[in-house]
Amino acid sequence: MPRRKIIRDGKNVLLYLNRKRSYLVRVEKGKSFHTHKGFIEFDSLIGKKYGTSLFSSLGVEFVALEPILRDFVFKAQRRTQILYPKDIALIVMFGGIGPGCRVVEAGTGAGALTTALAFYVRPRGRIYSYEVRPEFQEIAHKNLEKAKLEKYVQLKNQDVTLGIDEVDVDTVVLDLPTPWLVVPHAYAALKGSGGLVSFSPTIDQIVKTVEALEDNGFVDVGTFECLMRGMQVIRGRTRPQTLMTGHTGYLTYARKALR
Repeated sequence: MPRRKIIRDGKNVLLYLNRKRSYLVRVEKGKSFHTHKGFIEFDSLIGKKYGTSLFSSLGVEFVALEPILRDFVFKAQRRTQILYPKDIALIVMFGGIGPGCRVVEAGTGAGALTTALAFYVRPRGRIYSYEVRPEFQEIAHKNLEKAKLEKYVQLKNQDVTLGIDEVDVDTVVLDLPTPWLVVPHAYAALKGSGGLVSFSPTIDQIVKTVEALEDNGFVDVGTFECLMRGMQVIRGRTRPQTLMTGHTGYLTYARKALR
């Protein structure tokens, strides 16, 4: 049986109750996890396969799932608004981010996007994440440790609007209030043809950012909004969900042309 598919002491498990309730926990021998549906003894999980069903002390059924990247992003400890997977996926795609890439990110926030970027640049890539608030960096570090991705990230307590230390990076990813102030520094840091992706919630921000990109030697400049609507799937009553996560922000992307 593959070692990674067995629940072991010290490993993370997603205790799935239903679509609205699931819990990302660290299994520890001799301890238990308490919910409003009863408690679960971790000793009853150790040695079992991921995907195993189990019952709480109140007889409520849970499923012990192996956590994936989405779970670490959604369950991240936070004090800031995190990006949704729909936005993160597009950042990765339009930023050309993959194994071995060197990526500058700003700002770190709670580290949800940082976690995703680190996941995709493994095993030889590196994330250089700028954040001016040290209290957020502490939260981000804990979230990265939980996902076991901290070794791929260098957290930097610096103001990225004042400059970027790295050179010849593959991508610059921005999630901060004034991305246009970073554009000249991003151009200097990027290798030729390198990509920039910026996430902004307002139109005023993207107008200033696009103007800065066009003034600083970037090409293939574009902006879009991504909306995702879930479906309620029940035989005879399938329809779009009444509630949806509508506007989260706009993605602006560009690539560096040598001059």
